[in-house]
Amino acid sequence: MTIFFCLGLGSSALAEEEMEQSKGSDVWLPSLITDTPQEGFALAVTLSQKGVGTTQPDTSVRKALRGAYAHDPDSLIAASQVIALHFQTVAAANDYWKND
Repeated sequence: MTIFFCLGLGSSALAEEEMEQSKGSDVWLPSLITDTPQEGFALAVTLSQKGVGTTQPDTSVRKALRGAYAHDPDSLIAASQVIALHFQTVAAANDYWKND
């Protein structure tokens, strides 16, 4: 639990730093609006990946850690939960793709 708390604090600081650095550069997330739920799910996966990259910006460290969680069911379930949470956010932003 402590690790997740520390990662959350670090992530916040890194996100603020990344926002500062991205000023004047291309925006990678112009909107949460997608045409279909499938595109929304893909966006949720991207948001999750960006979160990991922001939390641990060193690619070599991420690759080194991959083996530790790749075969751990609890880690895979946790990753799925993060994607599901992002998908809930994207779905709400898209009014659950309701047809008017």
